[in-house]
Amino acid sequence: MRIIVGYVPLESELGVPLLSQNRQFQWFSKPTYVYPMVPASAATLLASKGHEVLWLDGIAEELSQEAFERRFADFRPDLFLLETKTPVVKATWRKVDRLKKIAPACRIVLCGDHVTAMPEESLRRCGADFVLAGGDYDFSSAALADALTAGVPPGGEGFPEGFFWRAPDGSIGTSGPFRNREHRLEDLPEIDRELTKWRLYSRKNGNFRRTPGTYTMAARDCWWGKCAFCSWTTLYPEWRHRTPSQMLDEIQHLVERLGVKEIFDDSGCFPAGAWLREFCDGMVERGLSKKVTLGCNMIPGALDAEAYRRMAAAGFRFVLFGLESANHPTLERIRKCPLAKNVEESMRLAHEAGLRPHVTCMIGYPWETADDARRTIALTRSLFDRGWIDTLQGTIVIPYPGTPLFRECREKGWLRTEDWDRYDMREPVMRCPVPDDELRALVRGLYGSFLTPRFVWRQLRSIRSPSDAAFLARAGLRVFGHLLDFRRSRRPAPPPKTN
Repeated sequence: MRIIVGYVPLESELGVPLLSQNRQFQWFSKPTYVYPMVPASAATLLASKGHEVLWLDGIAEELSQEAFERRFADFRPDLFLLETKTPVVKATWRKVDRLKKIAPACRIVLCGDHVTAMPEESLRRCGADFVLAGGDYDFSSAALADALTAGVPPGGEGFPEGFFWRAPDGSIGTSGPFRNREHRLEDLPEIDRELTKWRLYSRKNGNFRRTPGTYTMAARDCWWGKCAFCSWTTLYPEWRHRTPSQMLDEIQHLVERLGVKEIFDDSGCFPAGAWLREFCDGMVERGLSKKVTLGCNMIPGALDAEAYRRMAAAGFRFVLFGLESANHPTLERIRKCPLAKNVEESMRLAHEAGLRPHVTCMIGYPWETADDARRTIALTRSLFDRGWIDTLQGTIVIPYPGTPLFRECREKGWLRTEDWDRYDMREPVMRCPVPDDELRALVRGLYGSFLTPRFVWRQLRSIRSPSDAAFLARAGLRVFGHLLDFRRSRRPAPPPKTN
């Protein structure tokens, strides 16, 4: 089969869509492209099975709609695997209908957390042929291609599970719930970086101090997997990981064959315990710790001082922690891992080991007051001032369909709108005690919390090379861009929903 894996262009005055490989969507004033690991694995697996595969990312390649459609038509695809998310799903429906007019015989498969949560909605709203309601796009798309090649009808014997489709009579058919227990990550081929145009994502990325950089994914997705706001809990119900030796082999290939200088592993939480020890020791034994810089996601409280020191020796630099809120009742309500309450100690240990912690925070919980939000800002300012964190990302909390938070919002009448276009983290869509303009000001306050004399002086003293200076300059521009992102609303706020 001739198969396209990719993303349609999404033009907007709001900026550049941060869509691929993201648990939470944002429009960015400054382009940031994240290498989409699971779609890249899907393209690689499909190609390994003999299919002719085209990687076509209209966003990262900065294609116009016309240019994208020309490439799409010229390839004459039989199948198109297309990922989407809540804030752009309506735009995606329109793009799907345009593409179906260009190539009516091409079967379009939508995937992503939104369509996983609401598969029938997309089949009713656009001409997509299938919805994959699950996260293993690689295993599932390969099984779908095999079934279609063999002439197996939807729902017939041998048709893969986890799919929805539109039957001839207009009804919605399904092959049952998605399960990933039998999908072993160890069985996947190493991602073909050239096929998937990795260089598109190697420089315009705020995580990379050194370029070219790229991504890996040791696990799917997070061993905790219970946070009420995280959309990827719907995609990966069972946590799985690759072996340390597989990860080491991949990193060695990235460094020696492609000249990669920095790698961020985007598992929801990087594996800990014996797995982490074996991996870190292998980085040192192979000499990779001196050739490449690493980053990863980690749950606060999950590691001790020895583990952080081992990571630093293995070449880790950037470690992303989900702080989310300084208020323990909020952490309990969003089902954050209980270990995460010990945020300050984790930041201190990571910093003292020589790592550069980054934290993510959210403002606008329906139960938090302005004083609660200010406690989060005070905590981040204190962490910056003591030098225990280096960077931060702040957003307005969004309840994505499929998450426990979304279900709670519907049950309690907290949703102000279900216009998915508005779920882009720039405005509140939940009823909240804090007025909208004050919420945006509080998010700006998060980004301003690093402006303490001691923090600024330490950053200037940390410059050791031109790449350090360039990174700090880029970081400053990103902060300025985020402040613009949370300026006054660009559109009237939706009225509160009444019961």
